[in-house]
Amino acid sequence: GIYTSPFRRPFILLFLSLTVILALYSALPRLRAIVTHLTVPKAPFSIASQRPITTSTMASAKYKKPPQPPPLFTHTPDSLLKDTERIIDQSKALQDRIVKDVSSEKAEFKSVLQPFAQDDNHMSLETHIIGFYQAVSTDAKLRDASTEAEKKMDDFAIEASMREDIFKLVDSVFKKQKDDQKLDSESRRLLEKDHKGYIRMGLGIPAGPTRDRFKEIKKRLSELSITFQKNLNEEQGGLWFAPEELEGVPSDVTGDFKRGEEGSEHAGKLWLTFKYPDLFPVQKYCKNAETRRKVLMANENKCNQNIALFKEALVLRDEAARLLGYPNHATFRIEDKMAKTPKTVDDFLGDLRERLAPGGLKEIEKLKELKKTETGDADKYFLWDHRFYDTLMLERDFQLDQHKIAEYFPLQTSIDGMLKIFEELFGLAFVKLEAEDRNIISENGKGDDIIWHPDVHVFSVWDDEGEGSGFVGYLYLDLHPRDGKYGHAANFNLQPGFITENGTRRYPATALVCNFSKPTPKKPSLLKHDEVVTLFHELGHGIHDLVSRTIYSRFHGTSTVRDFVEAPSQMLENWCWTPSQIKALSKHWSHLSPEYAQAWRESAKPDEQQPEASMPDDLIQSIVKTQHVNDALFNLRQLHFGIFDMMVHEPASHEAIEGLDASVKYNQLRHEISKLDGPEAQGGGYAWGNGQATFGHLIGGYDAGYYGYLSSQVYSTDMFYSVFKKDPMNPKEGRRYRHTVLEKGGSQDEMETLKQFLGREPSTEAFYKELGIST
Repeated sequence: GIYTSPFRRPFILLFLSLTVILALYSALPRLRAIVTHLTVPKAPFSIASQRPITTSTMASAKYKKPPQPPPLFTHTPDSLLKDTERIIDQSKALQDRIVKDVSSEKAEFKSVLQPFAQDDNHMSLETHIIGFYQAVSTDAKLRDASTEAEKKMDDFAIEASMREDIFKLVDSVFKKQKDDQKLDSESRRLLEKDHKGYIRMGLGIPAGPTRDRFKEIKKRLSELSITFQKNLNEEQGGLWFAPEELEGVPSDVTGDFKRGEEGSEHAGKLWLTFKYPDLFPVQKYCKNAETRRKVLMANENKCNQNIALFKEALVLRDEAARLLGYPNHATFRIEDKMAKTPKTVDDFLGDLRERLAPGGLKEIEKLKELKKTETGDADKYFLWDHRFYDTLMLERDFQLDQHKIAEYFPLQTSIDGMLKIFEELFGLAFVKLEAEDRNIISENGKGDDIIWHPDVHVFSVWDDEGEGSGFVGYLYLDLHPRDGKYGHAANFNLQPGFITENGTRRYPATALVCNFSKPTPKKPSLLKHDEVVTLFHELGHGIHDLVSRTIYSRFHGTSTVRDFVEAPSQMLENWCWTPSQIKALSKHWSHLSPEYAQAWRESAKPDEQQPEASMPDDLIQSIVKTQHVNDALFNLRQLHFGIFDMMVHEPASHEAIEGLDASVKYNQLRHEISKLDGPEAQGGGYAWGNGQATFGHLIGGYDAGYYGYLSSQVYSTDMFYSVFKKDPMNPKEGRRYRHTVLEKGGSQDEMETLKQFLGREPSTEAFYKELGIST
């Protein structure tokens, strides 16, 4: 996911969305939303991938001193709110000054849009971080202050985006200069998007009660989004289980579970949370179907305080769209995306559903056969069965031993290997900043102040010699779960890049926030292959954020249209299915250190030989050949999310959305699309769970946009098949991809970016071929 940022006039909205690639793009003209959920041949891979990542002590002199210090994370709850007030006051003063000094007759891009854009540039250096604390801070008061600051910024953004006096100036500039070739293309794009943004914020509605109601709706929607995500971040639920109820779950997982205190009602029991490192292994390996059922039910109901918030958001979005003259919220949201119309989206999703449905039924029948051999009964194939029997099928039919595979993917060496791939492919150099060097480059001389938690790793990123050895930016990795921390995997922009008023470049800072298990003295953090894919995907968003080169922060990095933003990272997932790259990423954990070698010997059988350092070829092949196993069911799950999203944002009337039971519709659609049985198959109807109340995407920027995960795969698969499939590590094509696609960010039309890279219009052929459903 991507977290993006939103602050200002038509740009500010959605502060929390500010930076993640969960990535929400707000409806405001500028300031997207700040908080923004693959078969390959062998290719040569250089020996460089086997060396350790460069540390600051190893780095050559040219990489020692970045030209720009990293940001500081020294805020207190009080300073956070004071900074927010200062930023808002400064921005409002600029708006008032321009309105006072510039008439509509004399308004030009240089006197109106440019100072606003430069103000946005400078605000974003602070606002993204102010909103970031609520996702990562261990201090509840600081998280609360971050949330409050975001609300203040969103309110200001809405007010600024609805100022008619400013819109009159922008409208005047637009009429004079929308086709002015003396303006560079990025500036013309800024003018076009800002002008449209004001209209989309209600300035086409005559002043009076109707416009006031629109503004009221926008402010309430902002509150709903912030509160919804805060509830998810701070969720602390779980279930107590006796050890025998968790039979089959690996001991290195259950060993980390909290244990009931002696003498309490939970003595001897284990506490399972809904965080990924607890939840997924239980769903995949627990042999007790009743335990799996309880876990699924509880997880779908873990945040029921969000039910009413979600429903209110649907109703208000529909009302706001109708006030603007749109038939529904989906039409409003999609008109400026690549798809342009809801019909295009509905046709795409419907066609994909029709093509995938037969394959899904065939996959269920095979999984039912496996269930019957295990239990003697397979009349039903339940939601809580799927991860378990999918995993079992991979192990039994394809010899995919996830535990053995994970032994070759220690978190840190996997990250090092990924960075090496990006170094070779894109011409980059990553330098890990150690303690003393952090002190040297920190603005206040304190290295601890350039991170927000002791677990965080920091890298300075540079162009390699072939690319000119220039500075690129800072990369942060925050990899392990904590109370109050954002619970999924996402990329957050901390500071965007842009061109300053004096023509120099401001360099970006970006953070990966993940939730992988923590290492112990006896064993490092080990990744399943699907976690390797997730990490590579999110790191791909981070690279997009780092190498982007735009004039305005508005278009930096992942600030593209929502139905394209996932494509660059989805394309990079293919490297995780390439045999040579899997081998390059792998290193058996017993080879990491003498201490781990000893720990492995203590846990091994007496006559067991220490595994080789790199993953053996037969294990690699077991990964590659399972890439598309049960693929139809996986994609039907994505279609459930996408079709539900479109359905609730395309009601036949406003009364229809007011009368909708979102929980029933969510569960009913899941059964109809995926054909997996839920508790409704045991009697009692579809009101058993509230999964939409845990679905942060639809409240945080992917509303009428979740289809983008699937539609962007059309683009990503086309790019990979056309350019990289024959030779994934081709440095010439890698650099061309960097400069043609990643570097552009959102500074030009995304379809134009695709056509420039592909040399033609994009095609669905490779996507359907990859899924095995081409006609």
